Amino acid sequence: MSTSFHLRSLGLALVLAGAAGCSSPKTAIYEHENFDDSGTFSRDYPVSDVAACEAARRALLSQGYIITSSDPKLVAGNKSFQQTGETHLQISFNVVCAADGKGSNHSTMFANALQDRYALKKVNNSASLGVGVLGSVSMPIGSTDDSMVKVASETVSAPKFYERYFALVDVFLPQEVKQAEHIPEKPKADLGMPEPKAAPAAEKVEAPQDTPQPAAAQPLAPPPEAAPIAPTPEPNPEPAPAPTPVTEPAPAPTNPSLPAPTEAIPPLPAPAQ
Repeated sequence: MSTSFHLRSLGLALVLAGAAGCSSPKTAIYEHENFDDSGTFSRDYPVSDVAACEAARRALLSQGYIITSSDPKLVAGNKSFQQTGETHLQISFNVVCAADGKGSNHSTMFANALQDRYALKKVNNSASLGVGVLGSVSMPIGSTDDSMVKVASETVSAPKFYERYFALVDVFLPQEVKQAEHIPEKPKADLGMPEPKAAPAAEKVEAPQDTPQPAAAQPLAPPPEAAPIAPTPEPNPEPAPAPTPVTEPAPAPTNPSLPAPTEAIPPLPAPAQ
C-alpha cells in the first residue's frame, strides 16, 4: 500500500513539474537587441555620400552581385548560391549612404545583408472525376509539381563578413582621397580579386658566336676625274674651184649677106683670190 502511494506521489510531482515548465514564459528573441553602436554595419568615409555609394556599388559588382537600384545614395543587390540540388541560398545586400554633418566630403555608409534559404518542395495534384449518380469523386491520379519555397530568412550579423566588404570598398575610393587620408593599399588577392597579369617581357635573342658578323660598310671611293678632252681641229676649207670661162656664142647675123665676124669675145677675168 505504501509503495503504491509513493509511486502515485512521484507521478504527480513529475506532472506538476512538466506543467510548470510549459507555463514558464520564454525569452523573446528581441530581448537580445541592445542597440549598441558596435560599428558592425556602418563605416565612415572621407568622401561625399554619392561617391561612397558609387564605391559600394563597384565593390558589389566586382563580386558578382546583381544591382537592382538606381538611386545614387542607395545600393541594392543580390547574389544566388546553389548549395545542393534541393537547397538554394540568396543574399540580398543593401547599402545606404548619408552625410554625417562633418562637411560635404564626409559620409557614413550603412550596410546589411539578408540571407534567404529556399528548399525544393513537391506537391501532388489529384484529379477529380465527376460521376452523374455518385457526384464528384477524387481519383489518386495526377501530377507532381516541384517548386522552390522559402524556408528561412536571417540577417547576416557576422562582423568579419562586413569587415571584408568595407575593406573592399576602400579599394574603389578615388586615388587622390586615399593618398590624402593615408589609406593603405591592400593586395587585391587578399580581397578575392584577381591581380592583373603583366605582359611577358620579350626575350633578347643573342647571335651565335660562330656566326660571322657582317663587315662595316666601307665608304665608296670618289670616281676618277675625267681627263680633259682636246678640242678637235677644224678642217681647213678647201679653195673653191675657179669658174670655167663660158664662151658666149656669137649672135647669129641678122643680114645673111654680111660675113660672120672672125674674132672671138675675150673671156671674163677670173675673180681675185
